[in-house]
Amino acid sequence: MSERIYTLDVIDPQQFYGPNNLHLTIIKSKFPKLQFVARGDEIKIFGDEASMDAFQLAMKHLEKVFLKSKEINEHIVLEALEGIEVVKPENTGGPPLIGTGDVLLIGTRGQQIKARTRNQVKMVNAARTNDIVFAIGPAGTGKTYTAVAIAVLALKEREIRRIILTRPAVEAGENLGFLPGDLKEKIDPYLRPLYDALEDMIPNDKLKSMVESRTVEIAPLAFMRGRTLDNCYVILDEAQNSTDLQLKMFLTRMGPNAKLIITGDLTQIDLPRKQQSGLGKALRLLKNIKGIAQIQLDTDDVVRHRLVKEIVHAYDRETECEKDSESNKV
Repeated sequence: MSERIYTLDVIDPQQFYGPNNLHLTIIKSKFPKLQFVARGDEIKIFGDEASMDAFQLAMKHLEKVFLKSKEINEHIVLEALEGIEVVKPENTGGPPLIGTGDVLLIGTRGQQIKARTRNQVKMVNAARTNDIVFAIGPAGTGKTYTAVAIAVLALKEREIRRIILTRPAVEAGENLGFLPGDLKEKIDPYLRPLYDALEDMIPNDKLKSMVESRTVEIAPLAFMRGRTLDNCYVILDEAQNSTDLQLKMFLTRMGPNAKLIITGDLTQIDLPRKQQSGLGKALRLLKNIKGIAQIQLDTDDVVRHRLVKEIVHAYDRETECEKDSESNKV
């Protein structure tokens, strides 16, 4: 059995332990393989190396949250410990990688924004080690939200100067008809999911200022033509609704210091019947190019209501039945 000493040099011990040692009791319950002896600002832990590594990782989360919010409570402790037992990916000497449960940002409501599933973790780490990332998966898997979090974090850490968010202005199976208002008012409904994610991560007054100064730019895909995108994070959302020519146009806008994230769901293409999505072709053509990563999310990554996962499963089963029926006819 190994032994380590952890010193509370960031969080005040009284705040850390909580009323009647509540916070420490929660931590002990999450690490049943460890034994704890806590005295003042020192915590002795006894146990196996993996469990002690996980405990130290949890403490880093708590410290990060405390430094940003200057607060610690039962909810914050539980959030910081969520998924912490998952081992962090091995770093190969490049940018620091994250594990499930690592806090990326503190949101506008004080909530912790983190990669919550294995494939979301892969997506974040792929963005740290590649300049182009394709994130493909069904509804509710957090593709857009995770992509925006990656970009906001890069902006806050001054890795880039701007964030550009774009998506094709394609109606989801509905004819919306004539939309009144100026250009911004006409395209805003298509870009609302991107605004929602941003508003979760950046205070409204600051976001408004960043939009006005074009530090954050939200525009339809058609507006990318002819531009060179540099020193920025560019997210193309709903890429399954872009044609082959549009996607090629977008990818070739990339400047030397730009990073791209392309998200899409090949099962929800809303293009007119005569038009084909360019996403599948792009995935096939760019599969083996160094610096381009493809992350496949699935129903295990669904983070919306629990029924969303069941809904996706039901439609997938129906699709498989239809494919089997067609093959039997042949």
